[in-house]
Amino acid sequence: METLSNLPPYTGKIQPQPGERDQLGQLLLPYLPSPELVEAVNIAIYLQRPLLIKGEPGSGKTELARAVAYELKLPLELWCVKSTSVAREGLYSYDAVARLRDAQLAANKILKQEEIKRISDPATYVRWGQLGKAFRNEKQTVVLIDEIDKADLDFPNDLLMELDRRWFKVEETGDIVRAKVAPIVLITSNDEKDLPDAFLRRCLFHYINFPSDERLIEIINAHFDDPPELLVNQAVKRFLELRDQMQKDKTHAGKMVSTSELIDWFQVLRREPEDEVLAKLRGKLPYAGVLLKRWEDHMRYLKNGY
Repeated sequence: METLSNLPPYTGKIQPQPGERDQLGQLLLPYLPSPELVEAVNIAIYLQRPLLIKGEPGSGKTELARAVAYELKLPLELWCVKSTSVAREGLYSYDAVARLRDAQLAANKILKQEEIKRISDPATYVRWGQLGKAFRNEKQTVVLIDEIDKADLDFPNDLLMELDRRWFKVEETGDIVRAKVAPIVLITSNDEKDLPDAFLRRCLFHYINFPSDERLIEIINAHFDDPPELLVNQAVKRFLELRDQMQKDKTHAGKMVSTSELIDWFQVLRREPEDEVLAKLRGKLPYAGVLLKRWEDHMRYLKNGY
């Protein structure tokens, strides 16, 4: 696909080597996006629009940004939204406390002459946020705004111009910061609250569907080094049986089991000899605490022999 930047298209086919880590020192894991998700990422890059991603918890929304940054060899900025987050934090913050401290130290003649000069320059006390860093970077940057629905509704509204026009003003200095190159902005939401229409209008949208049986097997094989085929098939089969039953009981069941929990569960299963694990998979659900996170679910499914 042709893009407005010089980037090659994202393919989802370039995976990290075992043990490889990202710029933050975090372990990089394989990520197998669907063709539809790959297309959505490339359209967002082409149109220079944020991509809003939804899906069940554990479906891989957050990991997409790492995968895109890794394949395209781009810097990554992670903005993990909290209930107390405000939009300006992702642009910049102004350390007025540090400036006051320096002024007091200067008044007491504790600072050196060259250090005193910085007090008169308010730009000294500007601390750039994730989006601010991306705007100032000469290289195109992937920005993840993770779980935007955790914040107050003012949060997305306060980012409308910055995401649309890609500039903002530092009020304390009067400087205008314009994006040197449009960042690739990926936004995740767990649908805990509705987002404003004006915000949605500025985004593209993609929902990550739960993977097919075959895709789950591919995901397990990508995450583990040469796992036994029979064990993979039986683990996925048992996992899907549980998930299907939870869907039938959706009015009573808690959180649905997810892809990320399947990976954790399989990692626990493969610790033991294959024949022992296969025997366990034929009986009561082994290591249920990796999959079932509510006491009511433990009671419902373990009591019924799942």
